[in-house]
Amino acid sequence: MKSKDGYPNMRLSVAVWLLLAAAFAVQAQQAMPRMTSADPQSGKVGDVIVVSGENLDKTCVAKVYLTDGTNDAQVDIVEQSASSIKFKIPKVKPGRLALALTMAGKPLQIIEMPVKVTIEE
Repeated sequence: MKSKDGYPNMRLSVAVWLLLAAAFAVQAQQAMPRMTSADPQSGKVGDVIVVSGENLDKTCVAKVYLTDGTNDAQVDIVEQSASSIKFKIPKVKPGRLALALTMAGKPLQIIEMPVKVTIEE
């Protein structure tokens, strides 16, 4: 928008930049969940696995999955805190699977974690 003298309206430009900065600040406030280890690192369908990490509570992590990179199986979360998630292994094919999650309050996007577990027969 231009002012009466033909130059861009500086007040409008500053307001737009302030709104953009505020939006980025709000988005940056939600901590990124991070899974670092699983105990035990293998198990059978129905066994309980405990994943440790950071920012794993319900305000950060909505759902957890086991994935082979193509197929995702949602796990049943038994217990959840800021530093760990305890879940039961769902009915999945045996093999080495990665853990993945969706963040709470964000558009559905499955984020694969570097932690893997081996599903036994």
